[in-house]
Amino acid sequence: MTTFLAACRSEKTSHTPVWIMRQAGRYLPEYRAVREKVDFLTLTKTPELAAEVTLQPIRRFAMDAAILFSDIMTPVEGMGVPIEFAPGPVIANPLREAAQVEALRVPDPEESVPFVLETVREVCGALPKDVPLIGFAGAPFTLFCYLVEGHGSKTFTIAKGFLFAEPDVSRLLLEKLADTMIAYLAAQAAAGAKALMLFDSWAGLLSPADYRRFVLPVVRRVMDGLRSTGVPLIYFPNQGAMLLEYVATLAVDVVGIDWRIPLSKARSILGNAAAVQGNLDPAALFAPPEELKNQIDTVLTHAGGQPGHIFNLGHGIERTTDPDAVALLVDYVHERTAR
Repeated sequence: MTTFLAACRSEKTSHTPVWIMRQAGRYLPEYRAVREKVDFLTLTKTPELAAEVTLQPIRRFAMDAAILFSDIMTPVEGMGVPIEFAPGPVIANPLREAAQVEALRVPDPEESVPFVLETVREVCGALPKDVPLIGFAGAPFTLFCYLVEGHGSKTFTIAKGFLFAEPDVSRLLLEKLADTMIAYLAAQAAAGAKALMLFDSWAGLLSPADYRRFVLPVVRRVMDGLRSTGVPLIYFPNQGAMLLEYVATLAVDVVGIDWRIPLSKARSILGNAAAVQGNLDPAALFAPPEELKNQIDTVLTHAGGQPGHIFNLGHGIERTTDPDAVALLVDYVHERTAR
């Protein structure tokens, strides 16, 4: 078993594995060279290009896992929702009527996103044997926010208002999204992904009570629906420090933690049921080398040196990050935790 997969299962490892969210992307000059030739949507839908971008950080850094290059909105198109990127996702006709939600379908991934599955197969065929691929999808509530709001937002006021004003329609939409993500992620696992991650980027917009009422049931639905894949399941509730007592009730193998709560505190809430992933502030990568090492040391200290820690950032890497800082991070974590 690879170091990353062993850590996902809270088993002892020779070092703390490390990968970083959005490691395949715009901070890398080789990624920008690809993007100069194609638009974002074309990149995500062209397997040889998406595979190339997925592999770029693995060639440059000693990462312990790769993550598929795609977008969380990709599987939503197959449900019957046209999406454009400008540069973020834009839905021309946001879902704000019961009839729109009822008309949505739960598509077969082999028909709706064959390019994603082909990318997974290509990447898995090219990766070193000790570097597994992580497949991923957006969590139902995070996708709900974009589909109802119509575009990105810091507050998603329209989406949250709809959630409260139309709870029955909202639940139907959340459940359809959950079922679509189950099929989508299961297909990624069948194509070769060795772990699956659910990104709940906007979970922290809700109070704990509203998270428990609306979001927790559909996240549980997704995780329960994926248990038969046999691969580790990772859940990342961004800005979710106040939600962890409910997250602790989920049957997940790993919980991603943002930088707003120390890993020691997160572990005290989660207990021993799940490993933790995180949680360096991405801004620390802009610090001088010695301060970056100090920040890494702080994360490792709070992780406690016990099995079940995957080093990562507390959110996606910033586009202006120096790749040399990433190299320092990866190498230092490996050196510092070698056992």
